Amino acid sequence: MSSGLTKDADVIVVGAGIAGLAAAARLAHAGRAVLVIDRAAAPGGKMRTLPSEAGPVDAGPTVLTLRPIFEALFADLGERLVDHVTLIRQPVLARHFWADGSTLDLHDDRVASARAIRDFSGARSEREFRDFSARARQLFEGLDGAVMCAPAPSLARLMRTPGLLGAMAPLSSLAGSLARQFSDQRLAQLFGRYATYVGGSPYRSPALLSLISEAEAAGVWSVAGGMHRLAAALADLTAARGATFLMDTHVERIETSGDHFTGLRLSDGTRLRADTIIFNGDPRALATGALGPAPQHIAPQSGRLPRSLSAEVWAFAARAAGPALSHHNVFFRDDPRPEFDALHEGRFDPDPTLYLCAMDRGPGPAPTGPERFEIIANAPDLTRAPARPAPEEYDRCQSRTFPTLARFGLTFDRTPGPEALTTPSGFETLFPASAGSLYGQNPHGLMAAFRRPTARTAIKGLYLAGGGTHPGAGVPMATLSGQHAAEAILQDRTSTSRSRRTATPGGMSTGSATAAGKRSASSPS
Repeated sequence: MSSGLTKDADVIVVGAGIAGLAAAARLAHAGRAVLVIDRAAAPGGKMRTLPSEAGPVDAGPTVLTLRPIFEALFADLGERLVDHVTLIRQPVLARHFWADGSTLDLHDDRVASARAIRDFSGARSEREFRDFSARARQLFEGLDGAVMCAPAPSLARLMRTPGLLGAMAPLSSLAGSLARQFSDQRLAQLFGRYATYVGGSPYRSPALLSLISEAEAAGVWSVAGGMHRLAAALADLTAARGATFLMDTHVERIETSGDHFTGLRLSDGTRLRADTIIFNGDPRALATGALGPAPQHIAPQSGRLPRSLSAEVWAFAARAAGPALSHHNVFFRDDPRPEFDALHEGRFDPDPTLYLCAMDRGPGPAPTGPERFEIIANAPDLTRAPARPAPEEYDRCQSRTFPTLARFGLTFDRTPGPEALTTPSGFETLFPASAGSLYGQNPHGLMAAFRRPTARTAIKGLYLAGGGTHPGAGVPMATLSGQHAAEAILQDRTSTSRSRRTATPGGMSTGSATAAGKRSASSPS
């Protein structure tokens, strides 16, 4: 990738996370002069890695869902996704463990999942799962066009969708709805955990978040080498279309004249001029003045509304002994409520539910040598639980993680050191003004989806993208936010670039994410 500094650009993209890359790639392909700036050494944002003896270990998102969103992105660039990354379909969506010794695999085939649930909990639970899946599919399809794929969510369109309001169970929390749908508390616990995928508690998140299960049921893929390979491939394509990347660079201030964006000031005093900026960071950074006073009135809700969850994340290599692992694994505590109550109150429950990604597991034999692991425990953000000294944070996380897994029989031949751990304070350092939150505003309350900022802002030339922006958190949704930002820029014609003007090659996809429910012709079996 090019690293030459340019003093002028049509569009500056601040943040090389997946949303910023998705927008930058489309704009560069449309002939715009694009400069991408990031404080990190490599693109990817939260799709980051840590080194280990077994190779780079994912320390962020671990799998790809809603694959058609990414296929559409690469198609908009005149490319094929499968020509740039190797995707490995994971037939087991996740393996779930409980302290009583019971286990349950969910599959990328609904019939196989229904059979597994029947074997796990009986015919009644199988019927309940089939009913739950039908409702989740109805919610996903209803919110797909009206919320996820729309530049701004439309409540009116939602209300016009037949039967959708009833499926949303607007007066229920996700946990309350699941308690009525499942007679086996373990299944209610399992599907309630989907609220944590967007940083929420199932006891405070709306029942409609059950739609997240539909996104996984449509297929889960790992990326050979790790999820950061997807970001690297997209960055390479963006650079090949003429974009410039400026890494290891901190933006200190966004500058405006009246209600127009005019440029940036970097931490070394350099000023960059441009007509348009995409801010691919947490909108809270704008609202709290972390980028100067000019954009403080943008997305003010992100400065006052409660934050989503953070996490304690281990990324390391070791040899493991114990139960057979899949790629995705969840080790459940007995009663989920005390942990979520603790998180809400800014406390760290000593016995959390743990997610473990065994990066080198999946279809085929288990590795024989050291393998790569990512382990995640939910944690409160820094507005609820201020940071402690690093040694205290390490000791707390170590005691919450490895003894808990040992009770399930899972042990490692070594305990990773502090260099393998990222805590909420570490995430605040990586992503300033986020308060360590990984998902922006929390998803609690029925109207949470309508409180997120959208791509367009009140400052002409300033656009937003990322997991803190509509349509929300997660790699697929952040990718869609980048598409929304690029489309808004091209539609608004704000650029006064001195670069050549070209017709947009091929145009942009606006297809529904519901296509994720269908297997792609190029999908590996």
